[in-house]
Parts: sequence; C-alpha cells; structure tokens
Amino acid sequence: MMYIRKAKRTDANDLKVLYFRYLTQYPPKEEQDMSLWQYLLDKFEKDESMYLLVAEEDGKVVSSVQMAIIENLTHNVRPFAVIENVVTHADYRNKGYASALLGKASEIARERRCYKVFLETGSNKESTLNFYKKNGFEIDKKHSCLKRL
Repeated sequence: MMYIRKAKRTDANDLKVLYFRYLTQYPPKEEQDMSLWQYLLDKFEKDESMYLLVAEEDGKVVSSVQMAIIENLTHNVRPFAVIENVVTHADYRNKGYASALLGKASEIARERRCYKVFLETGSNKESTLNFYKKNGFEIDKKHSCLKRL
C-alpha cells in the first residue's frame, strides 16, 4: 500500500539510489556526504516552504517529488510553487506513484494559495511530457533559462 509523506533523514539512502540511478543517469563525481543529506532532510521536514515528498511502499521510498513555495509580490501577493526532481524507481513505474505525488504537491500548493505550479524537467522524451500533461501540466510558451554556476 502506498503511503505519501514528507521525506525524513532516514530516507537519505533510498533517495540517493533514486536520484543517481533513475534521475540523473550518472553516478556522482564525488562521494556524497550523507550526513549533509540527513541534515537537509531534517530541515526540509520542518520547513513550510520546502516539500520533499516521497511515496513509500513496504517501508521503501520508491518515488519522490521536490517542491518549493516561493513568496511573491505580484498576483495579489500570492506565492507560486516550483516542482523538480520527479523520479520513480524503475520497478514501480506506471503504478501511479509519481501521479499521486504530483497530486499531493498540487493540493499543498492550492492550500498555500499559490497562483501557479511550475514544473521543471530536463527530459524531452515525449512519454515524459505526456505524463506531465496527463497530470494537468501544460507545456507552455515560457522559456526556462539556465545559468550553471
């Protein structure tokens, strides 16, 4: 049975597997400082503007979505949300985990009065873009500009 919740420090290793095996498709260049991951997960768990949501099945994190709520002076001082790092373990795909997480993230954004939810993806795969469309996101005309630091 699927259980959705905010990530916690004990999820660090499951998240590391998800991110580096199924999201970035390459191993990290340097060894990860898991104590820093745990520190950040503790911080995210308490932060009302940062949501690292996970779907858990049989005690294992199998899917994750990260969302930030950003305060804003426009749109009648309503915030907006940004979603990134949508990932599901290959053995659990096409079973509704990521859709459930995106639904939960959208629900949180509505509760927080966000006027929009912006989803970033590095994928150009038609199947990925169709998945986002099926979950209520549209491919818009705005452009995301990236500057790597």
